[in-house]
Amino acid sequence: MLDDVALATSTSSPHVPSSGVVPEEAIRLQLRRILESPEFRTSKRCQDFLSFVVEQTLAGLPLKERTIGAGVFGRDASYNTNDDGIVRIKAGEVRKRLGLYYAAFGSHDDVEIELPVGSYVPTFSALPRNGHNADSLPFIESSNFPSATIGGGMRLLGVRGFHGIVWKIAWIIGLSAVIAVLATLAWRAYRPQSVLDQFWEPVLGGKIPVVVAASYAPVYYPSSYLGPPRTVESPRGSDFVLLTDQYVGGGDLLAAAGVAGMLGRMGRPFTIRIGNAVTFEDLRSGPAVLIGYSSTHWKDVTKGFRFYIDDDLGTIEDNGKPTDWFPHHLSSDFHTDEDYALVSRSFDGQTHTMIVLVSGFTQYGTEAAAEVITDPTLLAEALHDAPDGWQRKNLQLVLHMKVIANAPASPQIIASHYW
Repeated sequence: MLDDVALATSTSSPHVPSSGVVPEEAIRLQLRRILESPEFRTSKRCQDFLSFVVEQTLAGLPLKERTIGAGVFGRDASYNTNDDGIVRIKAGEVRKRLGLYYAAFGSHDDVEIELPVGSYVPTFSALPRNGHNADSLPFIESSNFPSATIGGGMRLLGVRGFHGIVWKIAWIIGLSAVIAVLATLAWRAYRPQSVLDQFWEPVLGGKIPVVVAASYAPVYYPSSYLGPPRTVESPRGSDFVLLTDQYVGGGDLLAAAGVAGMLGRMGRPFTIRIGNAVTFEDLRSGPAVLIGYSSTHWKDVTKGFRFYIDDDLGTIEDNGKPTDWFPHHLSSDFHTDEDYALVSRSFDGQTHTMIVLVSGFTQYGTEAAAEVITDPTLLAEALHDAPDGWQRKNLQLVLHMKVIANAPASPQIIASHYW
């Protein structure tokens, strides 16, 4: 018997705790399928990230932020993860792409690879098939009713016995379903609220869909480039036309997608609006998340707050006074090595609804601010020094982040206000 135990122990795979009953071959086959899907084949970094964490997990090796930064993104083994948030940023993007994959292309797959929020260790699970495997069904025999023997020795149950068994199975299934529903309701009622739940509870208190709105950014475009194709000369200063309702910043779109994805995971209804499609009546009808960097018209909403971005002075105002909080090395093409952003959650006196505003000086700040309010780890760090009862207060957070390789690093809280 001891030999049997030793044999069983020696043949155990080190990755069984994380992958359950899913064989390694099935996991790697599913990984290849995901990497070749439309959701992943357009991003080499996301492919490398997912491949790395899956293979590390299957090999039973530890996975930490610095390990991934060095193994996937070529960072030095001792790099500062607080200043460089590339791993956290890409982990969030990989989660979104996995969600899109299993919602569409992979909806009928047998294996699910998931990257849980707050962790870099993927989980592997077998998804239920549409049909049932006949070999797994139990053999039921009854000696209380007449039966007949069929060629190979199978016993055919009497009609009365068959109906009795069917009724018992149906009763057991029904009872199990009721227990499952009650257990789910009890878990939802008594599970501890996460910091993400606490932040969003005042906004999501009702059943009215949340408006997620990204504003148009003003863009100047050479008028000589408009119209039918023709020989184009280099545009002069007077040739530029202001386009106010054509373009949305890339960071703003990523922010809107992140908020919408979080609301979807929470099971909360929402609608997405762009630019001028958002009216005052929309804001009066229910809660809203207004997204856009400082050059958009959302800035007017924040001017009654303690902190707001003043485009005329180019800084964040603190009680009407300019500060040193602005990108100091902003280039003419709107690239920078740092950015600042504001997160505001407030009950609006005009619309009588809750509004969340996410705004950076550039699109990098907006993207990073949205990451903070949708990632429980980052949000917990941001609210670490929040006063008691912050969950029921209006609040503002001033964020500062470095921009590395055109991607915002992990933001730092440099000022906050609760009232």
